[in-house]
Amino acid sequence: MISAQRQKEQPRLAVNEFSRRLGDYKRWRDELIEIINEYQTWVESHGLASGEEDLQLYELIDALRSDKLTVALVAEFSRGKTELINAIFFADYRQRLLPSEAGRTTMCPTELRWDNHETPCLKLLPIETRETATTISEYRRTPEAWTVLPLDLDSPRNLAETFQQTVKTKPVSRKQAEALGLYRHDVEAMAHMLNGDGSVEIPVWRHAIINFPHPMLKQGLVVLDTPGLNALGTEPELTLSMLPNAQAVLFVLAADTGVTKTDMEVWNHHVCPLRGSRDKGRLVVLNKIDYLWDELSNDTAIAAAIARQTQETARTLGVSKNQVLALSAQKGLLGKIKTDHALIERSGLPALEAKLSDDIIPARRELLRERVIHDIGSMVETTSAMIEARLTAVTGQIEELQALGGENNEAIQDLVTRLRDEKLAYDQTLASFQGTRAVLSDHIKILFDYLSVETFDDLADRTRQGMSESWTTSGLREAMKSLFDGALDAMERANKQTQQIRSLVQAIYHKFHSEHGLAKIKPVNFSLLPYRSQLQKLYEEAEAFRNSPLMVITEQHFVVQKFFVTLVGRAREIFSEANAAARAWSKAIMAPILSQVREHKILMDQRLENLKKVHENFDNLSDRIAELESGRQNLENQQLVIRNMLRKINKPLPVDP
Repeated sequence: MISAQRQKEQPRLAVNEFSRRLGDYKRWRDELIEIINEYQTWVESHGLASGEEDLQLYELIDALRSDKLTVALVAEFSRGKTELINAIFFADYRQRLLPSEAGRTTMCPTELRWDNHETPCLKLLPIETRETATTISEYRRTPEAWTVLPLDLDSPRNLAETFQQTVKTKPVSRKQAEALGLYRHDVEAMAHMLNGDGSVEIPVWRHAIINFPHPMLKQGLVVLDTPGLNALGTEPELTLSMLPNAQAVLFVLAADTGVTKTDMEVWNHHVCPLRGSRDKGRLVVLNKIDYLWDELSNDTAIAAAIARQTQETARTLGVSKNQVLALSAQKGLLGKIKTDHALIERSGLPALEAKLSDDIIPARRELLRERVIHDIGSMVETTSAMIEARLTAVTGQIEELQALGGENNEAIQDLVTRLRDEKLAYDQTLASFQGTRAVLSDHIKILFDYLSVETFDDLADRTRQGMSESWTTSGLREAMKSLFDGALDAMERANKQTQQIRSLVQAIYHKFHSEHGLAKIKPVNFSLLPYRSQLQKLYEEAEAFRNSPLMVITEQHFVVQKFFVTLVGRAREIFSEANAAARAWSKAIMAPILSQVREHKILMDQRLENLKKVHENFDNLSDRIAELESGRQNLENQQLVIRNMLRKINKPLPVDP
């Protein structure tokens, strides 16, 4: 944390719009967690909980708590990405913390995030790890692979010195640079890496993670600062995984250079494929507009020049004008350091913060809300149906016992006999149900076989064996096609299997409803089409990536191999996620009927027990009715609680001011 003494010594800036809205989002998310905790406590106290639902609720709460909102900055070298991060996050330190001076550029992908399970630190992955087939995602689970440097939060100078690691380079032999996939002598764009002595200048680090307790990062924001075009081309995981998973991508240009050829390469091959034709979540930042602040021109002329540059940028990139924001990160940082609100406003920084607020936070919130409704809504509705069934049963028992007031013991005995016959018929249905469950289990096993990671690994191994030993372009193309044809086919078969399972469960639901009066409920729907779409999109992105000019001219054994490993790794993750979702659904789809089946048996036993006691001692009739009346009142109270719970979960999202 920033020391209390330093906070007193410097004026605090007004909380920007993005930070405020991010705080609102976190509070809304915390309220969801509170509602789910409240529901879990309530069902446990009323004996309505099940182990499977408890696990699902814990997983949902954990997902909400660990939810992150990622903003990625993408650009060619020296466009001002890092300065923009300094302006948004580190102005309170009254100096640049991340290295963004002229000639100092980020050499490795750098993440800013906060994990309260770790101390403030800078984690660095050595560039030599590129020699392995291990992805950055896999290295995240290997702490010993990283160099960890502590952060001195009370010393801006020490912080800035530590952050210099992200721009460090070192000379290596040309052979070693080529082995790492970082240099080719016949590529003009890499000529600047060659030193006079024939050595090649390469980054010291492959990836950096800054664990920093900034208020916005503590609220779940993650910022990804990417290097320029060459790094995007040589680290496929950036394009195929990290950038597609970001909720917002800021494409940064420089007003003094306009849209250059390399800018267009980054835009066409690394930014556009991420969002397709959708503008939301993809913003263009026209930085360094202070170059247009000509002291010999008046404000009107300057504004007109900036407007023309903005319009031309939008036209060149093929986006709407309102997706291009002109600003000066350097002047925004300076304005914050000097607490010059007029300069901050003129810099255009507040407009970017407001745009981020308007675009990505509501979209992320809606996705979370839909997940909560999907995961817990059906549980609460099932609980509500169970309470309704209990209430109906108790009311029926009260009416039944009240009607016995003028009956004799023989009539009561007939009623007991009839109820025993009903119970016997129900027990026979349960025996049949067990057989149906065995068939259902077989269907579910087939579903899991289609989606198993082991099945995908077998497919990947067969694909590798079929690849050309030289890892040629044509070999990669055929391998990709073979891999994705098999993966998409498996996903399609699995999706058809889910429909068969749902139809079988629906038949079970209908049987118990029509024959025994259980509540009429619909099985939880589920589709694997979103996962199939992810596979298809990954294939298309990989094709675009492989066909990019940089990949064509730098193709070599190392790059192609890395490319394929990254591709397989992401596809494998999709199968793993689909498998986990299908397992959760297979439990959720049966939970309502299993609960109702058990509940109906308990209610029948209670009803039979009540009648037997009245038959044994008719004088107990009024006492039994009074007990049931009390139970009915309790159930009506429970019904009100559960309806309020449903209202909270399904209430519309608050409208942002």
